[in-house]
Amino acid sequence: MGLNDVASAERIHIGFFGMRNAGKSSVVNAVTGQELSVVSDVKGTTTDPVKKAMELLPLGPVVIVDTPGIDDEGELGEMRVKKAKQALGYTDIAVLVVDCTKGLSKEDKELINAFEALRIPYIVTHNKADLIKNVPESTEKSIYISASTGFHIHELKEMLGKFAVRENKQIVADILKKGDIAVLVVPIDSAAPKGRLIMPQQQTIRDILDGGAMAFVTRESELDKTLKSLSDKPRIVITDSQAFEKVAAIVPSDIPLTSFSILMARYKGNLPSLIRGAAKMNDLRDGDKVLISEGCSHHRQCEDIGTVKIPKWLTSYTGKRLEFVFSSGTEFPALDGISLVIHCGGCMLNEKEMNTRVRSAAENGVPMTNYGIAIAQMHGVLRRSLEPLPKMLDILDGKTNHETA
Repeated sequence: MGLNDVASAERIHIGFFGMRNAGKSSVVNAVTGQELSVVSDVKGTTTDPVKKAMELLPLGPVVIVDTPGIDDEGELGEMRVKKAKQALGYTDIAVLVVDCTKGLSKEDKELINAFEALRIPYIVTHNKADLIKNVPESTEKSIYISASTGFHIHELKEMLGKFAVRENKQIVADILKKGDIAVLVVPIDSAAPKGRLIMPQQQTIRDILDGGAMAFVTRESELDKTLKSLSDKPRIVITDSQAFEKVAAIVPSDIPLTSFSILMARYKGNLPSLIRGAAKMNDLRDGDKVLISEGCSHHRQCEDIGTVKIPKWLTSYTGKRLEFVFSSGTEFPALDGISLVIHCGGCMLNEKEMNTRVRSAAENGVPMTNYGIAIAQMHGVLRRSLEPLPKMLDILDGKTNHETA
């Protein structure tokens, strides 16, 4: 698989953490074989997490994350430490870099506790092993290396490779058989990117083809004609959330219908929580504050889905006077005073970060749903959109807390 074949959100994120001058950046450079990070004897050279998408054998496509020192000082230092800790939210595998001439610090031990609390696989990497006489043997989670001489760098990469085995999940192919037809409805409007499809659409098409099924792509304006032109009935219709209401009126009731957003939430593992969050839309009251959050920053259109359409639809659906606040990009805000979070599909966030946001909302007692599920609920088609996923219907009806579909 080539470097450009896998989006950053689908790559394994490997975060390098530790004290200032433990040699994090040197270890990053040694592992990647590149001058990825600036190396200096001056403490605090790395001031923000440095991300780099690359191909790293034996792991394959990864994102390398070099973080600031966890012991940074002063007002700016506190901000850098905060950034380093935020990186835990999207880290799939953690590498704790320790200066072996000094041993584990209090901050190092706190990081290990954080890795374990967040269930992040980790390796304690004791750097500067060339400066000690007796080098201890490696264990399953600990290895002594030297970034300057290359000692045990290959072995460290092999250890990372063992942690990098991922479950072979599918977006929709597991509910299709070979030869089945899937019709994908892709609106082309002012908000659609010129000359390309958005990531969930691309990924779904590829997943269908990998499963030996057939993907037919059309706009909602040609959907009726498309369905009539097919000699075999489609196994499923998958639509962009914004076209849900129009598409639901066209697709016959005996053809399963769902959305890219619902399928991607299932793929990332947070669909059950988001379904339960959608039910809380009915409990909103006058004056409640709703956070609409997006995982990426983009140019806002006059009919922007997050800042315009969803607030308008939700106000109409609830009949309440609601207050809307917005966030975008890598910062997920504090949830004080928030009654509901409606998040985008998170296609630019890796699974770890999206689930971190869902967990943060749950820990704060704030219900959370996503654009597609919220839109389906507001347009009265959520039940129908979950019919291809029977276990999720049980969650919608409150019959089970089962977390998988």
